[in-house]
Amino acid sequence: MTEPKSPLAVHWPAALLTKAKQIKLVALDVDGIMSDGKIYFSAKGDELKGFNILDGLGLKQIMAAGISVAVITGRNSPLTEKRMQDLGIPHLMQGREDKKIALQELMRTLDMPANAIAYMGDDLPDLPAIRFAGLGVTVPNGYWLVREYADYCTQVNGGNGAVREMCDLLLTAGDHLGAALTPYLEP
Repeated sequence: MTEPKSPLAVHWPAALLTKAKQIKLVALDVDGIMSDGKIYFSAKGDELKGFNILDGLGLKQIMAAGISVAVITGRNSPLTEKRMQDLGIPHLMQGREDKKIALQELMRTLDMPANAIAYMGDDLPDLPAIRFAGLGVTVPNGYWLVREYADYCTQVNGGNGAVREMCDLLLTAGDHLGAALTPYLEP
């Protein structure tokens, strides 16, 4: 059996893979990245949002490969807290308007240099963190200025598997993609 490879790997430049290989922590925004950016409210005022299952498995795969995951969001949401608990994501920072400062706090807590951190976001509050991190990632449906500064823009929109695409990038760069996929290919 040949080693499985993401079809996107042919589009990833060597410089991007070099940056991605150094990543030990991924920090993510929620709305517009892990969800499609839409927030729905019921008639009773309950908040609803959807999370993509593809992203969840990708995050579990990078954690299994030794990459830590954190979520930094400007909103406070019990739905986000529940989803992160379900995924086993150890670092959740809600109500954080200044994402760069939150990222720097996390970096100090985990004793990690900026070049070992990837940050994925889609709007202006994410831009300072994207510019600070060793690898800045965004989505095609993100704000145009964020796309200008990111090291990588996924091919799929936020909430539609963009996080999984980034996870595949990190797994490929670290030579972990085959190990992550092999259990699903065994007879």
